[in-house]
Amino acid sequence: MAQEKRTVEIMDTTLRDGEQTSGVSFSASEKLTLAKLLLEELKVDRIEIASARVSDGEFEAVKNITDWAKTEGFLSKVEVLTFVDGGVSLEWMQQAGAKVQNLLTKGSLNHLTHQLKKKPEQHFKDIEAVVAKAGELGIDTNVYLEDWSNGMRNSPEYVFQYLDFLVTLPVKRILLPDTLGVLTHQETFGFLHQIVERYPNIHFDFHGHNDYDLSVANVMEALKAGVHGLHLTVNGMGERAGNAPLASVVAVVNDFMPEISIGVKESSLFKVSKLVSAFTGFGIPVNKPIVGDNVFTQTAGIHADGDSKKNLYFNDLLPERFGRKRKYALGKTSGKANIQKNLQELGLTLNDEELKKVTERIIELGDKKERVTKEDLPYIISDVLNSELHQQRVFVKSYVLTHSKGLKPSTTLSIEIDGKLYEENAQGDGQFDAFINALRKVYQKEKRELPKLIDYAVRIPPGSNSDALCETIITWQTKDKDFTTRGLDSDQTVSAIKATEKMLNLV
Repeated sequence: MAQEKRTVEIMDTTLRDGEQTSGVSFSASEKLTLAKLLLEELKVDRIEIASARVSDGEFEAVKNITDWAKTEGFLSKVEVLTFVDGGVSLEWMQQAGAKVQNLLTKGSLNHLTHQLKKKPEQHFKDIEAVVAKAGELGIDTNVYLEDWSNGMRNSPEYVFQYLDFLVTLPVKRILLPDTLGVLTHQETFGFLHQIVERYPNIHFDFHGHNDYDLSVANVMEALKAGVHGLHLTVNGMGERAGNAPLASVVAVVNDFMPEISIGVKESSLFKVSKLVSAFTGFGIPVNKPIVGDNVFTQTAGIHADGDSKKNLYFNDLLPERFGRKRKYALGKTSGKANIQKNLQELGLTLNDEELKKVTERIIELGDKKERVTKEDLPYIISDVLNSELHQQRVFVKSYVLTHSKGLKPSTTLSIEIDGKLYEENAQGDGQFDAFINALRKVYQKEKRELPKLIDYAVRIPPGSNSDALCETIITWQTKDKDFTTRGLDSDQTVSAIKATEKMLNLV
């Protein structure tokens, strides 16, 4: 028999707790855009969008979201953080049109004693009044137990005294945060298992932080302990080391916890991740699981070869699940298999000898620069194969290019022509102009005339996000004809010199 799945709610708190990332602030329009994406596209169950009373801008953002959510039937999925403040937060919520409060209360005796300086009974009485007021206003209540994890470590008797009281109130969910990210996975399971066992009819959410890089492991243990909801953020945004990351948790639950059912749409994770990064300027580490630029990129040639032979280097994290594609990096560790994979995507074919030459060129470039892109390949092929079309008699052996403020650029050039070595120095309006002037001196000694340079163009591969390659295209004019040569290098001036060297071997 198939195992019956247990449905777990996913509450995304990117717009509230994620906004506590240092230097991050969403505009009202950005919050509305992301709220729509999270609920309609990504299909999370709930979103926490703001803290009450923070600012006029926050009020406008909440009002925009609640107006939209009301028309789409999502209002019960939109939550706002509130405070035990005699109902001031509730009035703010009512004016903003929100219908679910996440009431922040004290989950440890240490916080209660030293921050509020109150006895438990006083705190409970204040909470009861806020919950009652919310009911009168038609607002549902969820309750946060701030610093709950330290409460379970250091004052469990207070936590259970509070929970015994809380379950008597008309509270929809109890939210248990590891506020300071201190829990190990063993503690997470142990503490939550006790609570779920003791209160089997109450909905509990777990809210994990990532200070020890344990948030995903802690989420897994929370689910094993029986929690009913998880609080996550896009890209793991949040204060200090951030919150449990949405993408990683979704993948882990789907792949390793068949007994759990979640409704998040995997194929939209990358799209939403990129948009949040763009809105916040909060960069995604290239090696971040699921959404990082490098996580579906094979660099070693042996891995690309293995992928062609029964997918030897694949795991269950197939990029297509997340709206992505596998890439094969080009660089000094590339082998023929990596290059073949990229050629296939471009619709290009090479014979074995051509492939060998292109591979050697990529490895040479990789030694100078970290990265070569797929878009660079046509340029590399053109450069390598065209270089074989003429016999080389002229070699630019060495050069020194100088550029100093207040002084004209200069070049010292060493060049071999038909086995004879020449050396000259010249100045010019730029480094390449100085190189041409030095070259002209050499050819004047040989009583030979250089072609006239009539056009000079520089380009990088279209769509390339790498600075690995630069192509310089120079058009030359002789008495008889115009012709073009190309040079390719990671340095613009060097690529122009290579184009010039090709010209010297053609005239």
